[in-house]
Amino acid sequence: MKNAIELKNVSKSYQDFKLDNINITIPEGSIVGLIGENGAGKTTTIKGILNISNVNGTIKVFGEGHQKKEKEIKEKLGVVLDDSFLSFYLTPKQVNSVMKEFYKNWNEEKFFTYLKEFKLPLKKLIKDFSSGMKMKLKIAVALSHAPKALVLDEPTSGLDPIVRNEILDIFRKYILEDETRSILLSSHITSDLEHIADYIVFIHEGKILFTLPTSELLENFGIAKCNEEEFQKIKKEDYLRYKKEKYSYEVLVSDKTKFKTKYHLQTIDKPSIDEIMLFYVKGCKE
Repeated sequence: MKNAIELKNVSKSYQDFKLDNINITIPEGSIVGLIGENGAGKTTTIKGILNISNVNGTIKVFGEGHQKKEKEIKEKLGVVLDDSFLSFYLTPKQVNSVMKEFYKNWNEEKFFTYLKEFKLPLKKLIKDFSSGMKMKLKIAVALSHAPKALVLDEPTSGLDPIVRNEILDIFRKYILEDETRSILLSSHITSDLEHIADYIVFIHEGKILFTLPTSELLENFGIAKCNEEEFQKIKKEDYLRYKKEKYSYEVLVSDKTKFKTKYHLQTIDKPSIDEIMLFYVKGCKE
């Protein structure tokens, strides 16, 4: 399997933050969710891939160095960032006129189809759009020039649940139409990633804590609940993190079936990605 995007030992230092030699791969045909709290390094990572921010290490996109063939690479990337780099004094109709000069493969018909589907007015200034409308416009632009991969930073932020679901369906369709396409999707809405992502990459304080299949996180991980006596019998190598409550313990484990068989605990819940994140950030290891 080929990788659409590869990061090897990528780092970036600021005065109060360091992206610390991270390694990420986005295989062709897959959707990879990038999660982490604010300031964890998600946007820095994405800006590194797009060569908006200079980083150390190796980044390859479609097998090429991300700086050596930047123009050709960006022609084949659909991008959604917090800043759309579009003047707020343009209308969607004018955006089309700009983009068809910018991208060789700009598909005017597809763009206007998305505008209609998203119920975006052709002649209204972007400055008068709601945050949700602005996001839908950015997504329409990203999808309308035959991209081989999408790099998306919070693409469903500001959207109501119905529109979010519609957008996720569009991303699914994008992948299904061509098995070589890929998506890197950074999001705080981890419930969206539970439904769409093949892999989850968790970044915390500039370091990758894990890269795992979404199915493994949701099906194999568990949160065991026990009392003080039961907790003291659990070996440290058999859990990932724990949290002490007033009268009990909650323990995050990577294989709930194996753990239950070994320790005979009755209550082991299936965690959400949000809950797994909280255990890693707020829980204790030792």
